[in-house]
Amino acid sequence: MTALALSLPLLLAQPAGAAVANEAPAEPAPDAAAAPAPAEPARTEAAASEPNIIAAPGIDPAPGDVDSGRIDGRRRPGQDPRLPDRITQENAGALRAPPPEAFPADQIPIPDRWRLIQSLGVVKERWFDPYHQNTYKGDRPIDREKVKWLPITGEDWFFVANLVSDTVVEPRSFPIPVGIQYPERPGSNDVFGKDSSLVLSQTFIGGVALIKGQTAYKPPDIEYRVTLAYNMNYARVPERRLLYVEPSRGRTRFDDFLGVQEAFIDYHLHNSSDRYDFHSIRVGIQQFQADFRGFLFNDNQLGFRLFGNRDNNRFQYNLSAWWRLEKDTNSGLNDVTQGLRKDWIFHANLYRQDFPFVGLTSELSATVNINREGGDVEIDDNGFPVRPALIGNLKGRDYDVAYIGYGVDGRLGRLNLTAFAYAALGEDRNNVFTGREAEIRAYFGAAELSYDKDWMRFRLSGLYATGDDDPFDDTEKGFDAIFENPIFAGADTSYWIRQAVPFIGGGRAIGLTGRNGVLNSLRSSKEQGQSNFINPGTMLLGAGGDFDITPQLRISANANHLWFENTKVLETLRSEGSIPKAIGWDLSAAAVWRPKATQNLVFRLSAATLRPGGGFRDLFTNFDRNRAYYSVLANVILSY
Repeated sequence: MTALALSLPLLLAQPAGAAVANEAPAEPAPDAAAAPAPAEPARTEAAASEPNIIAAPGIDPAPGDVDSGRIDGRRRPGQDPRLPDRITQENAGALRAPPPEAFPADQIPIPDRWRLIQSLGVVKERWFDPYHQNTYKGDRPIDREKVKWLPITGEDWFFVANLVSDTVVEPRSFPIPVGIQYPERPGSNDVFGKDSSLVLSQTFIGGVALIKGQTAYKPPDIEYRVTLAYNMNYARVPERRLLYVEPSRGRTRFDDFLGVQEAFIDYHLHNSSDRYDFHSIRVGIQQFQADFRGFLFNDNQLGFRLFGNRDNNRFQYNLSAWWRLEKDTNSGLNDVTQGLRKDWIFHANLYRQDFPFVGLTSELSATVNINREGGDVEIDDNGFPVRPALIGNLKGRDYDVAYIGYGVDGRLGRLNLTAFAYAALGEDRNNVFTGREAEIRAYFGAAELSYDKDWMRFRLSGLYATGDDDPFDDTEKGFDAIFENPIFAGADTSYWIRQAVPFIGGGRAIGLTGRNGVLNSLRSSKEQGQSNFINPGTMLLGAGGDFDITPQLRISANANHLWFENTKVLETLRSEGSIPKAIGWDLSAAAVWRPKATQNLVFRLSAATLRPGGGFRDLFTNFDRNRAYYSVLANVILSY
């Protein structure tokens, strides 16, 4: 075990009232004496014979009493030979500093910081207390004598347990189609019906990890981690054939599912410097985010990842390969009971701190998505087809697409900046409109600029994703991600990002957008469907602010305006001559309250509304002819 050495400095104190002594310079060390002395001006014999006199404070020395020459090892402080007045300090009741001999001059080695704290009795450990030092939270190494059944050897093993309760209550409204043959109310033969619905969701997340290493000073030597999530969800909608493909199953649904969100081994290969630059590998189900804000790929998937850093952490890198798992339809959790998808992702990125400017971190990335699900037929848990998507010629698709990306994240003086851009280049083996092979040429860019003023942060956001201008040519220009989950423009407080809007008419079981996504991708499902590069694209301009009213309370507000980049695909699917580009205004506000000023207990309440623009009104007109849609999110998170 590497001992942690604590060096205690010597504190020197001069007793009050001690006289100022005029001491001769110390003898030089042998090696110092061998060095040539600096040249000095010659001193007269008379001056050399005069004594060194330092006058007492307040007494002017006689001109002849001052030695004008130099003294070895000393330097005159200016032309005035008088010493300054003595500094005095009155500090009634203060303890005098101990003498120097009270402190050891050598370093004192101790085994580690955890046993020191325990020996001093500074913290009394309680297993249920998440706020103080706790062995079950990885603050102290485990006592191997108490867990002899664990197959571990050596010292410095830590056990970490995490428990999270995530509760969601979500009333909302969005355009809902009416099943013509099976309407809920007689006479409801419009394409769109009632739009209000309710979702209740409760998720319990439990994770354990066994880690070897000192954790705080260097990367762990090895880590084993498993995280399970159990979700229960209830949904109620006003129309049939929305929750289930069979209209007889009604307008409510309760479902539950247990998913494996993490199960990996992390092994530390070696350190490449004495500053703990390192290389490690991680194999198994793990979380990964391809860019700063989750625009392209942000998910927990099965993968192999080689990662590390160099040059005192100024460079970081990732080399990874992913084999996508199927998702449960209603919870979105990983379903390891099903076979793996024929969908592979290869990703490499490189981060450089303080480039191109000090305070900014640059990321250069290359991601390849290879999909071979053209011959598959996948039906989700509610009976709706998800592969192939029921759009165009309804045929399966194989595609290869490479995403080349560059972005920055950090500060420029007082400004905070995050920006990322992607080019999607590849080949689709089956254009869903022509059945021919087509090239993929799509582009994406997003940026968020913010400014901090005391307890306030003001934000500006912009996003541009290209849309396809001709679905019948041999080039697909609509940008789509692999699995987006953006932390951008208000994130899931935003109506457009939080809610999935179904595309009704021209495609069955197709979403204009996906839940927790900003792109208008026209996919069957973000979780189970395939990427689609024939879509109308997305444009967004927004402004917002975060206001820390107290250390426990934050208020946020966002206003985003959205457009379709090109509506030609929508016009083709709906057989309409023209559709305006304006989607509308997305207005939202949220309050986050942390009563303990920590992340262990978080209450969040947000509300959002979509004020439809010309394009959205042209696509969707509901039963009640509503002019706006709403989303309310009440969320409580308890963490241990």
